[in-house]
Amino acid sequence: MLLKEARKRWQEADGNPQESSGTMDSDSQLELEPQEETENALVTHSSDEALYCEADAPSTMEKEKTAWENSETDLETEDDEKLYTTGQRELYLEACKLLGVVPVSYFLRNMEEPYMNLNHHGLGPKGTKAIAIALVNISDNDLGLEGAKIISDFLQRNISSLWKLKLSGNNFKEESAALLSQALSSNYQIKKMNLSHNQLSDTGGEQLGQMLAINVGLQTLNLSWNHFHIRGAVALCNGLRMNVTLKKLDLSMNGFGNEGAMALSEVLRLSSCLVYLDISGNDIGNEGASKLSRALEYNESLRVLKLFLNPISMDGAVLLIMSIKKNPKSRLEELDISNVLVTEQFTKMLEGVYAVHPQLDVLYKAVQGLAEKKALFLCKNPMKLIQSCDTRVSGFSQSYADTNNITMLDFFKSLNPTGAMEMTVGDFRKALLQQNKVRLNHCQIRDLVKRLQQKAGTVNFSFFK
Repeated sequence: MLLKEARKRWQEADGNPQESSGTMDSDSQLELEPQEETENALVTHSSDEALYCEADAPSTMEKEKTAWENSETDLETEDDEKLYTTGQRELYLEACKLLGVVPVSYFLRNMEEPYMNLNHHGLGPKGTKAIAIALVNISDNDLGLEGAKIISDFLQRNISSLWKLKLSGNNFKEESAALLSQALSSNYQIKKMNLSHNQLSDTGGEQLGQMLAINVGLQTLNLSWNHFHIRGAVALCNGLRMNVTLKKLDLSMNGFGNEGAMALSEVLRLSSCLVYLDISGNDIGNEGASKLSRALEYNESLRVLKLFLNPISMDGAVLLIMSIKKNPKSRLEELDISNVLVTEQFTKMLEGVYAVHPQLDVLYKAVQGLAEKKALFLCKNPMKLIQSCDTRVSGFSQSYADTNNITMLDFFKSLNPTGAMEMTVGDFRKALLQQNKVRLNHCQIRDLVKRLQQKAGTVNFSFFK
């Protein structure tokens, strides 16, 4: 977060006295490529006039974002070991040039330091704004059209190793969407872009759709919490049908309804690269679920489909799961319909789906009429079951445990044919269902995934070392 003084000066430069809006940090998530995650912040100094920048020390471990979502550093380069990089330096110099201010040499010299005191450097409103734009965190700063122009011009020069931009909550509207779309139509180095919590509407959707049709670099795009309706969703999908690189798309909390779902179904039917799609909170009903289910009968790439907070009933849920069952090549690992109340009949149908696709996990709200005691029994702590199996109960005989010196780590490593410490979530679920040492249901397997998932899409057994 920016220091209050920095925000105040910036807003004075814009003539905007209001605070910028906040963003929602979601992301449960599969990450498609390794990265280092470092959070950076500005904190206050004891002097009211001081600008005091402080950042956590960089980690040397490579990490991936957990469970597909965003707790991500806002600007990243492919050299993960540099907290502040030439990309950020270039962005600062570009911002200074376009704002007509002289770069602060002290700031440039100390960009790699964990903190700096910018008191008595005569920054002024525009100088402060140039620094704010260059800071690692440029979300929630109301950059607006002027900030979009600076970033767009910088990206079009293609001189940086920058590969991730998080620009959520910056009051970007149609003009900003046009500028950023123009930049990404020629800059293919940016792999991840977060434009959530902005003011993008259908015209912005048309511009972004045109960009997606020709961009061959972008892999992750977050457009959640904007204002895309039918026209914007259709335009985005027109571009997506021609796109061959985008793997993760978040369109949650917009409002494009069944018509938007119909356009997306055409994308899913043809796509061979999209693996994650979040369309939660878009007023999609059973009609839209029906369209999507027909696409799922053919799709061979999608691994996660989130439909939470849509008005889908159990009838729509049945269409979705049966379409997955019909597709022997489906790779779907998670279907989130967790606001849908189902019946025991649905769970029996779901068991048939799991028999065909043991890697799949379907999240629903609850089973109607299921006794509380039975529900608690179904979700009994899986670790305790495996631990009891670790000695002499529930699956392993005492002689087997004694002979083979079975431990928790041995049990989990035995699930992996290679004996490695990591497995994909889908393979882990499949192996747990197919092994006969300890009987576990999907609720318990889901619990294990949560406990062992250190990075997106994989579980790691090093916890048991």
